[in-house]
Amino acid sequence: MKGSQVAIQNVEKRFGDFQALKNVSLDIKKGEFYSLLGPSGCGKTTLLRIIAGFEDPTAGAVLLDGRDVVPIAANKRPVNTVFQTYALFPHLTVFENVAFPLRLRKLPGAEVSAKVEQFLELVKLPKEGKKLPAQLSGGQKQRVAIARALINEPSVLLLDEPLSALDAKLRQHMLIELDLIHDHIGITFIYVTHDQQEALSVSDRVAVMNEGEVVQVGTPFEIYESPAHPFVAHFIGETNYLSGTVTEVFRDKHVRVDFPDIGTLIVYEDKPLKAGDKVKVTVRPEKIRISLDKPASLAENMNLLQGRVDELIYSGFQSKFFVRVNEKAQFRVFRQHVKFYMDEKAISWKDEVYIWWNDNDGYVVEVGE
Repeated sequence: MKGSQVAIQNVEKRFGDFQALKNVSLDIKKGEFYSLLGPSGCGKTTLLRIIAGFEDPTAGAVLLDGRDVVPIAANKRPVNTVFQTYALFPHLTVFENVAFPLRLRKLPGAEVSAKVEQFLELVKLPKEGKKLPAQLSGGQKQRVAIARALINEPSVLLLDEPLSALDAKLRQHMLIELDLIHDHIGITFIYVTHDQQEALSVSDRVAVMNEGEVVQVGTPFEIYESPAHPFVAHFIGETNYLSGTVTEVFRDKHVRVDFPDIGTLIVYEDKPLKAGDKVKVTVRPEKIRISLDKPASLAENMNLLQGRVDELIYSGFQSKFFVRVNEKAQFRVFRQHVKFYMDEKAISWKDEVYIWWNDNDGYVVEVGE
């Protein structure tokens, strides 16, 4: 496996009285596509700059393959960074922008030409070498920046919101290309983004950050399907968030929870719980089914509620329903349009409906007193 293992050990960073990072520790594997995900101001870019050597930590260590690089200058670390703003030299051609790191090393001209052609081919710009940056699209500029960052063959590539300046469609296309480049090069990628879809789409693992702390680390599947913290449940995707009290604990890893506004439901016991515990539970909207008719038969492991459609949003591939239950609680329900029947009665505004979901799809994200 190429690349370096990166270990962040108890890193803190203060700017005067403001603490940007609070005792952050992470272990990033060789060759991993690892994302730092969180809202603006959560500390993810500060952490990336510390890894790059552009900032010094107030406390803690940054290890590359077991060696603390904090005392080492940024230009001496086996790390390169791709910035949001491309940072290309406007007066140099695409070829010379990519060749710049090699020129600094005073490599022979033939070797420079061969490597630049190789990396322009890698980012699918083999015919753009003679152009200036001003003649390129935003996506092409970012490809040039990636090629320039990779040409010195760093052990770790740091990417600081590299696609945020692109429009949505181009961003999705570039994300796929970036993933393919990672698969081809095989080095360690550390990717900073506030966009949850970007992080979930390409990452091997994701560290979710908030207010200078790492609140959960896991695979995209783990982060989305089983959030371990209230912030993660709210920040990743959309969810239904319920507060209640545990009334009964079953032997099969499930609990009965009383929710004041909607009644009693069965929830998966992913944390040790006891009767009387105050809990906050999350249920993803796409896990919930909806119908005008009450299900003829329902398995024992299903939670069933009746409500009224407050609002609905049609998005082509899916509909979003906002269902009011007992006049107090509102559930979001996503229905994918996998089939279409001309004679099927559509669910409309103010319709009385039934919603139900598997008890395994409700997760406890917080336990109180």
